[in-house]
Amino acid sequence: MKSYLEERIEWYDHNYRNGNALISDKQFDQLEKNLLRIDPNCDYFSKKNKLVLPSLEKGSIDKFLEGLLPDTRLLIEPKIDGCAIALQYRNGTLEKAISRKGTDVTSKIAKVKDIYNQLPIRGVFQVRGELYAPNQAPNCSQRIASGFLRAKEGFGESLSFCSFQILNSRLNQHESKIHLSKLGFSTPKNISCNFTNQVKVFRKQWLEGKLFKEYPTDGIVVKINSRKLQLIREKSNLDYRYWQMAIKY
Repeated sequence: MKSYLEERIEWYDHNYRNGNALISDKQFDQLEKNLLRIDPNCDYFSKKNKLVLPSLEKGSIDKFLEGLLPDTRLLIEPKIDGCAIALQYRNGTLEKAISRKGTDVTSKIAKVKDIYNQLPIRGVFQVRGELYAPNQAPNCSQRIASGFLRAKEGFGESLSFCSFQILNSRLNQHESKIHLSKLGFSTPKNISCNFTNQVKVFRKQWLEGKLFKEYPTDGIVVKINSRKLQLIREKSNLDYRYWQMAIKY
């Protein structure tokens, strides 16, 4: 049976995810800490801490931009061609890593030079990123990364990990990347823009080889920065409910 505190936290979280924040993030975090101290094994944390790697949608930029206000802050990042990986830390220790298909690759991923086995954090911390081979063509980078994950033996010295999202966070995209950088993770360079028509300009620059040349890319990723707008988008009735989208050739 759920406690009153757990029910209230779920109620606040439900409203927040529907774009109706009833309390501040600081107040919500304190309630979570209280619940974690009282009942760390409750259903709320079991559901919240499940490690899932959402797919990165691909499609029409016009559809994605539909319904956004002209001054919506967007971030444009490189679409690195490698293997998507999700990491989960518990009280600072790398607990689990999964691939796009949900395969446990913890023992392999721990060998990659820029993935830390220990972090100075508490609680559950989930990171989304891309395992890739630097200084390679995009399709070659992907083959090297996937081959490393499939092989029974081998080391990851030639591979890098670029992190670009905290999966279980209430921070916006920009703040998330700052936090990841402070923890020592490599994060991708990004471009911030406030006008939706600028996205096509930057896509053209990428096609011309003027953007994100330091990564093996096969496109760009456009993201809504605001966490509140991300959640509203997910609950909307638009054909595209995603807050981030990969735009390829």
